[in-house]
Amino acid sequence: MRELSVIVLAAGKGTRMRSDLAKVLHPCLGRPLIDWVLDQAEAVGARHRVVVVGHQKEEVMAAVGGRGVVFAHQDEQRGTGHAVQMCREAMAGRTGDVLVLSGDVPLLGGDTLRALRRHHEEGGHTATVLTAFFADPTGYGRIIRGSDGRVARIVEHKDATKAERAVREINSGIYLFDTERLFACIHRLRPDNAQGELYLTDVIRFLVEDGWPVSALPARDPAEIQGINTVEQLALVEAVLARRGGRPA
Repeated sequence: MRELSVIVLAAGKGTRMRSDLAKVLHPCLGRPLIDWVLDQAEAVGARHRVVVVGHQKEEVMAAVGGRGVVFAHQDEQRGTGHAVQMCREAMAGRTGDVLVLSGDVPLLGGDTLRALRRHHEEGGHTATVLTAFFADPTGYGRIIRGSDGRVARIVEHKDATKAERAVREINSGIYLFDTERLFACIHRLRPDNAQGELYLTDVIRFLVEDGWPVSALPARDPAEIQGINTVEQLALVEAVLARRGGRPA
């Protein structure tokens, strides 16, 4: 298999958590959220793991510093694309593929990530997006496919047209990229969107426009991609993990 690195996005504040604590440090069954995500990185066989830190970075670094990770600093949070831009030095010299994980998605199972990796490698894809189908996709980025069924682009909810908002296949925020192609594109990002941020999703559009193959794989269980934005969502996820005996899917 190809060399695999992981980037964990963990720089955000998590303002809707109604807490001064960085979101990825909120405890879930007695462990910080980011700890569960680093378990995912290990389960999929990543040798090189980069954690993007920003808000309360010293505390986040202290929480996971013993897990053999390296850190990239995003002191000004300007979007997911900007976060990955900050990883250029930490990823210097790396080949193969890089898996981008969110630091607030603890339910994602190793089986799902290994399936994503197999799909990506066996298909010879330059990028693969983990997706899900939701009855109510409000708030999520939508997967827009071309007439051939392949991924054409990802559009954020705030930027989507009425027709695009009717699409039920959503972006989980979990991606596998060819490392070289990702960092060849990442500098092209511009904040030309409703939120004025640098979207990592725009890299998908660049790859498609440049003729590189991009794929999407729906998660077998949409619940696995549940992110945590509120204390209520944290309680629900914690209950799921408790039922699983403290293990991801």
